[in-house]
Amino acid sequence: MKALLVLLLAQLCSASLVPEKEKDPEYWRRQAQETLRNALRLQRLNQNVAKNLILFLGDGMGVSTVTAARILKGQLQHGQGEESLLEMDKFPFVALAKTYNTNAQVPDSAGTATAYLCGVKANEGTLGVSAGVTRDRCNTTKGQEVTSILRWAKDAGKAVGIVTTTRVTHATPSAAYAHSANRDWYSDGEMPPDALEGGCKDIARQLVENIPDIEVILGGGRKYMYPKNVSDVEYPQEEKHRGTRLDHRNLVQAWREAKPPGKVAEYVWHRRGLLALNLSRVDFLLGDEIPIPSGMWNPAGQEEGRAGITPRLLSNLPGSSGGRIDHGHHEGKAKQALHEAVELDRAIGLATRLTSTQDTLSVVTADHSHVFTFGGYTPRGNPIFGLAPMQSDVDRKPFTSILYGNGPGYKIVAGERENVSAVDFAHANYQAQSAVPLRQETHGGEDVAVFAQGPMAHLLHGVHEQNYIPHAMAYAACIGSNRGHCNAAARPATPLLLLPFLGLLLLLLC
Repeated sequence: MKALLVLLLAQLCSASLVPEKEKDPEYWRRQAQETLRNALRLQRLNQNVAKNLILFLGDGMGVSTVTAARILKGQLQHGQGEESLLEMDKFPFVALAKTYNTNAQVPDSAGTATAYLCGVKANEGTLGVSAGVTRDRCNTTKGQEVTSILRWAKDAGKAVGIVTTTRVTHATPSAAYAHSANRDWYSDGEMPPDALEGGCKDIARQLVENIPDIEVILGGGRKYMYPKNVSDVEYPQEEKHRGTRLDHRNLVQAWREAKPPGKVAEYVWHRRGLLALNLSRVDFLLGDEIPIPSGMWNPAGQEEGRAGITPRLLSNLPGSSGGRIDHGHHEGKAKQALHEAVELDRAIGLATRLTSTQDTLSVVTADHSHVFTFGGYTPRGNPIFGLAPMQSDVDRKPFTSILYGNGPGYKIVAGERENVSAVDFAHANYQAQSAVPLRQETHGGEDVAVFAQGPMAHLLHGVHEQNYIPHAMAYAACIGSNRGHCNAAARPATPLLLLPFLGLLLLLLC
């Protein structure tokens, strides 16, 4: 009788969650017809040459993360959540990308970055090089370097930028400019003697030397640009922020000195410095560790974005990047990961409002997924960070809807699974339970979504190898090697803004 009563109450509760309009079948028919009309309009393909390219990269933003972030967005707006739409959901073309590395079924962020930026699949842990390079072996690098879409745009005389919320030398953004047998060679202080003796360059040095005329660079990791033990300007007492370079070079100074005479190059390392700039008079901007707190859409985030919007800096293209999606998942902290995904989506909305789909190709994707999921037969509108409406029929304990396949949330208390009703599972630092104990949760191996809108967006349409993405974007903008379709007289200037939304600003724990 008790079980029947619980079932009856659950059914009544579930019925009350259905919005009144959704009980009318005409609501769903009208919605479907409107969707059909929109789909039919897409038969008129936008085959313009893309003046602008924007790539938003949500590090670790698998399909389950996209879905959960959509629900979170709706619940933050006081809705039930499931009916909500992310900005990326509104893009008319969606594809899937296969993320494996050439030597890994489940990839890392370096091999994937090489794919979606350089158009070539590579081994895990290697950056901007072909699969002929073995991780850690400097002597396999020479002659195996591959260039990125950022370089293709630069070679075509375009303005380019990288905006990220992790260190700029991190795997995801660094594939845009660096070639390295190891993603962790941030400065020469992190490189083994044989790599230094072999003539390999650290990633920070390559940022300054390989493509010295990148118009906008916003991210973190300044300690890799200063001599070893030099105190940090913002945190002079903290040893972990001190410089790491063994060659005693100041790469910020080297970055300035590399600029052509008469060009204005500005370096800022805090929000006040960015706000004080007259960006209309700046030719090159290097912004380092300007704070964008995870899970917050604050003025600092919008200002960093608008650093890429001035006429002389990337031709009115917005840029902002909040990439601790991956970082949150690795720590099993789903709340942090999903709030970061919502912030990414807000930046996508800003970019959409400030550009035109007639001349701007925008692509949103991820480098890889995570072993993150949510389930448990939750009712409509269930808090995304809440409990499933049932207990385990094995250990008779409750469980949260969000779970991980592995990670640091594995806990045994008194020989049994931890009772989550005894902890604050809605806390930002709560680590969701996992099936296998690991200090760091791992990536997932499934395909990731690719959302596209603007000129030639229809080229992203099915299931693709991940390395196809930059080739399609380059085709749309008439840059790179595949330009036989382009009318030379109709080719406009093509600023390129790369927005890796991976774990930037803080080290991505991949």
